[in-house]
Amino acid sequence: MFPSPKPIFLGCIAGAIAVLVFHQTVLQFFFWFGLAPQAAFRVAVVPPFNAPMVVSITFWGAVYGGAFGLLAPRLPAPILVKALLAGLFAMLMSWFVVRPIAGHPVAFGWQTAAMVRSAVACFVWGIGITLILPLLHPRGLNGARHPWNRHHLAI
Repeated sequence: MFPSPKPIFLGCIAGAIAVLVFHQTVLQFFFWFGLAPQAAFRVAVVPPFNAPMVVSITFWGAVYGGAFGLLAPRLPAPILVKALLAGLFAMLMSWFVVRPIAGHPVAFGWQTAAMVRSAVACFVWGIGITLILPLLHPRGLNGARHPWNRHHLAI
């Protein structure tokens, strides 16, 4: 049996929003405080898709968010543990999968400052997605969750 596409879709949306609001903002703060060589929200074209960097990062955040949206309801852990797991997953995928695909060294060539910036940004992304995802689920006026179906569209 296939899982419902709704948690995956909402996870993708939450992941993309978390990149733009949390991940990139943390990187921008690093730049403002002189701890990063480049500003966030970069539009320079990057491999592997030759898209602007902020679009590429948002895409990957949406992909990881979809996985998180699917797995989060199955994890009995507290919200902070889920946030740390989401951030850890995003960080490891970035360091060991996405960067090598794009032709960059694994884990920033083991440069400590770049690794710390990346880890902090990924963990803040994890906190962001755990805060955003519950807000995207449809709720009634009394706060109760109602199944989303075609009857909602008729109102």
